[in-house]
Amino acid sequence: MDPVKPEEISHPPMDQLQGLEYCIDSNPPWGEAIALGFEHYILALGTAVMIPSILVPMMGGDDGDKVRVVQTLLFLQGVNTLLQTLFGTRLPAVIGGSYAFMVPIISIIKDSSLTRIEDPQMRFLSTMRAVQGAIIVASSVQIILGFSQMWGICSRFFSPVGMVPVIALTGFGLFNRGFPVVGNCVEIGIPMLILFVIFSQYLKNFQFRQFPVVERFAFIIALIIVWAYAHLLTASGAYKHRPHQTQVNCRTDMSNLISSAPWIKIPYPLQWGAPSFDAGHAFAMMAAVFVSLIESTGAFKAAARLASATPPPPHVLSRGIGWQGIGILLNGLFGTLSGSSVSVENIGLLGSTRVGSRRVIQISAGFMIFFSMLGKFGALFASIPFTIFAAVYCVLFGLVASVGLSFLQFTNMNSLRNLFIVGVSLFLGLSIPEYFRDFTMQALHGPAHTNAGWFNDFLNTIFSSSPMVALMVAVFLDNTLDYKDTARDRGLPWWAKFRTFKGDSRNEEFYTLPFNLNRFFPPS
Repeated sequence: MDPVKPEEISHPPMDQLQGLEYCIDSNPPWGEAIALGFEHYILALGTAVMIPSILVPMMGGDDGDKVRVVQTLLFLQGVNTLLQTLFGTRLPAVIGGSYAFMVPIISIIKDSSLTRIEDPQMRFLSTMRAVQGAIIVASSVQIILGFSQMWGICSRFFSPVGMVPVIALTGFGLFNRGFPVVGNCVEIGIPMLILFVIFSQYLKNFQFRQFPVVERFAFIIALIIVWAYAHLLTASGAYKHRPHQTQVNCRTDMSNLISSAPWIKIPYPLQWGAPSFDAGHAFAMMAAVFVSLIESTGAFKAAARLASATPPPPHVLSRGIGWQGIGILLNGLFGTLSGSSVSVENIGLLGSTRVGSRRVIQISAGFMIFFSMLGKFGALFASIPFTIFAAVYCVLFGLVASVGLSFLQFTNMNSLRNLFIVGVSLFLGLSIPEYFRDFTMQALHGPAHTNAGWFNDFLNTIFSSSPMVALMVAVFLDNTLDYKDTARDRGLPWWAKFRTFKGDSRNEEFYTLPFNLNRFFPPS
């Protein structure tokens, strides 16, 4: 037997991911781009519906209030996505709602000054205004860190070894949004998971007129089949005598969105009244803004890889965070019950469809804005059971996590130092937030439980985020543990050319601002 050649057992590192049909600045034909944009819009509905569905009833709001919040959040998702793809990082990233804001918002909802309001509608409006005020103030964190380039300076301490756990846990850290939710209604969740894998992977080579229709629209095809199946189960009375929670997760007529939605409604700033401001609420909300900053940093780097672009230079990353801060400010002004961060599921869909085109995401933003104003039509799609979305998340979150792991190719994984940093960061990034979640479920409050509510919310929010914990552990270890003589093992020779905008000629192609705006905002 001939000896195995080294090139037969190893693969050379690649700056850009290969195998994509369309990269960041190449565009599919208009018909295909519009259909793909609609697919991204449907996928983004999961978070846009889920967050208000959890929070609005806790605030005393009714179905009409829930519909208005969903419409407003969807409208701002479209606006913020357009701003990010035009003036921010310019990566094909959907900017959606963020679960990171749930902890401080729920704390505001439980504030004694608000819970004592007896009229449910007044309590809802007062709570909404308090949340708005906290988000408006907290948004200044990302605006300042982004536009002052301070976050760009901080990102110079990152290396491939330090970023692997952060990007990986941007996907893996959302595991509780995946199969645990599918398990709430396995009769529609598991078929959706199986069909999506079959269509997107096993039938991806099936073509119609030389077009890979099954691969491109695996999510939509599987969704139509399972949604129809779920509607058939609902209409046949399969859930008539099942527990209420099962009906909520399985039935297609439980959201009450269609009946409660107006035909036309355009969201506008301060539509809930003038925001109210409280220093404690605002400080707690700043923790959520920090968390969304870290999560978006990891997601931006994953989006760049799945769009076949180079890693965003610090200047571009900081610019994107600044515009995300503007988006959070708009969320506060309009009243969405959430801040903004990059939609991880939509990043995963870039890899599933093999289309990383910026134009497709901009078209999806147009759909978000359009259907948020046409209430009845938007509510029809928004009534899809969340279990169906959770099934797809099982695949897409995992895909994003594997993109993070792919950065290991630029490091020396025969180094015990690197194995220690990556392993400990991944484990603690999963273990610490899980402890905080379990403790909160059992004790009905977080592990941080002092007389200072804002301090509790700050710590409980920070340590409930897997990417946040991973970043703190990985970056600290990577910059303190044998860092002087391990530059090559850490992947810094490869990383160095992406530390400045002009360090790689491809950066200008991918990240230059439109309308010749770089004349006024020259890259560093």
